[in-house]
Amino acid sequence: MDLARLGAVVKDWSGATRPDRATLSGHWVQLEPMDADLHAADLFETFAGDDGLWDFMPYGPFSSTALYYRWAKDSASGDDPLFYVIRSQVSGHVLGVAAFLNINPLHGSVEVGHICFSKKLKQNTAATEAMYLMMAWAFGAGYRRYEWKCNALNIPSRRAAQRLGFSFEGIFRNHLIVKGRNRDTAWFSIIDTEWPALQSAFAAWFNARNFDTDGCQIERLSDLTRLVRATADPAL
Repeated sequence: MDLARLGAVVKDWSGATRPDRATLSGHWVQLEPMDADLHAADLFETFAGDDGLWDFMPYGPFSSTALYYRWAKDSASGDDPLFYVIRSQVSGHVLGVAAFLNINPLHGSVEVGHICFSKKLKQNTAATEAMYLMMAWAFGAGYRRYEWKCNALNIPSRRAAQRLGFSFEGIFRNHLIVKGRNRDTAWFSIIDTEWPALQSAFAAWFNARNFDTDGCQIERLSDLTRLVRATADPAL
């Protein structure tokens, strides 16, 4: 029998580790497990006035602190999704939210999602570090596959996935109904064999020598990760 046609043998596989709610700390940000009592009011204030944040989310916008608190209380109570708040190491303020979800230690796959960045966090080094910390934790915990999914109409999210080194896998048509509207879903992934090269790409990008005296990047992260991605998103 030609065993190769049945797929590669996964040797010595014993499963990955479930997230344990440990704080993930970096140079610019710290990710803490969400606690509605500690974080909801600050998060509501952080997100206030930017209703566009919720366009592609299955929840929101929220018209009051109480409504956001109720959502955060319900969301933080479970282990999947496991929500984190993103706190600035510089200002101490909470600037966003992200979560691990579809956590499958048996097969070694986990997704990052529910990403909601305030204007103060978007498109800066801190936002990139937050995503890197979650990615590094996942592969350090033994996961073989790290997923990113988004509404196919959400071009900024698709662009962010590709910049971070995720490979485009295709569109699931009529995948979900969200807020009464059809959602086609774009799928992306990073697998364990790609992680060492991606980790080196992130290290090169984060290096202080990659930023000029005004803090502007010299080499773009997307140019570094492009060398690792298996497939590009044709929409970008």
